[in-house]
Amino acid sequence: MIIENTGLNGLTSELAHLDDSAEKLGFVRWQWEYYRATYDLKLEDRANQQEYFLRVNTRAIEGKLESAYAVLQVEAIYIGRATFPHGLDYESPVPQPILNAATQRLQELKKLLA
Repeated sequence: MIIENTGLNGLTSELAHLDDSAEKLGFVRWQWEYYRATYDLKLEDRANQQEYFLRVNTRAIEGKLESAYAVLQVEAIYIGRATFPHGLDYESPVPQPILNAATQRLQELKKLLA
């Protein structure tokens, strides 16, 4: 599921600042290459024994990710249910408490990056 209207799409930040801000909120930069990185936040639905991941996709618009001064732009934000052994199911419905937690974290990230 793509999360719309977060106010993050198109936002830019230096890599070091984005890493620091995301880490404060529990996000981890998992996938990355020279020009692209994703930041993931694990959210657990204890009632249903399910894990969801909030994923923030970014792309370098200045420099490469090997430099702390590279400038990244937020592209899209997704949330999906974790599947075994690896992967995310973006089509499954997401419980409202998980969506609420995701929205709150995204707003906190937006404030840190502003």
